[in-house]
Formats: sequence, structure tokens, C-alpha cells
Amino acid sequence: MSDTTPAPQGDQPQPGIFRVVNQYIKDLSFENPNAPLSAQSGAKPDISLEVNLGARGLGEDFPLGKDFYEAELSISATAKEKDSDTVIYVVETNYAGLFQIQNVPQQHIGGVLLVDCPTLLFPFARQVVADAVRNGGFTPLMLEPMDFAGMYRQKVAQEQAAAQNGTVPEVGNA
Repeated sequence: MSDTTPAPQGDQPQPGIFRVVNQYIKDLSFENPNAPLSAQSGAKPDISLEVNLGARGLGEDFPLGKDFYEAELSISATAKEKDSDTVIYVVETNYAGLFQIQNVPQQHIGGVLLVDCPTLLFPFARQVVADAVRNGGFTPLMLEPMDFAGMYRQKVAQEQAAAQNGTVPEVGNA
């Protein structure tokens, strides 16, 4: 059987490459400030959650080459007793991945880094958080799936509005 796929021509765009090279915990912290009393409470705590996204190109000097990027997902959760400021636990992680991205138009790189990359990283970061909370003596914190595309659209809309108003966009949640 012969291969009938035409060879790519010099003027045809090459297909994009998006590959996870590695993923890793950059930072992990679990605090149980009122142990051992905090573990005795059977009440469901109030949880406040903060999620931040970040990404950066690693540049020409990166040993593997210029087409490598790091995307980072930061998750912080604080559990407090209901109707109280008493902290039960705090868990924080920065979970990141090294990605190779080639032949993707520059105007789409932001979306890849702040939507596709965190979408791939989230299940693993979620597990890190759940395990840390469980290992701290509590019921595992199972984070709900996140809409990274919606977060990105909101970020782009805020940047566009800020540019039209001549203000500096707020740094923080992506």
C-alpha cells in the first residue's frame, strides 16, 4: 500500500504542536493552626477559595529551546468554622507544567497558556489539594471543575475595557 498523503509544501503552515513535557509541584503548604482541637469538629466548614493562573515563555536561553513555556496554577483554600473567624486549615499549592508549543499563531498563545494548560493541570492540582487536606486529618477537599475558558474571556474583556479607559488592569485572578 502506498502513502498518498502529499508532502507539505514550503508555503503551507505546519501543524501546531502542543505537548506536556513535565508537570510538578512548585510549592505546597498545609496549615492546621488549631490542632488537635480542629480535627474534633465534625461540622462542615466554610471554605474560601482563590485560584490564580500564570504563564511565561522560557525564552531563547532555555536549554531545551525557545518554544517552551511554563504555566502555573495557584490554588489557596481556607476552611473556617461556620459563623466564626476560627481557621480550621489552610492549604495552598502552586502546581505547574512545562509545555512545548510550536507553530501556534502568537495571538493564540495566551489562550493556550491560560485555558488549555490549566485545563490539563487542574485534575492533578485538585488531587494534590485533596491529598494534603486528607493527610491533615480532614475530609478531602474536592474542588469543582473550573471554567478556564470563561476566566480567560473575562480577563481579556477586563484588559480591553482598561485599554479603552486608559487604566491599568488589576493583577490577580486570571
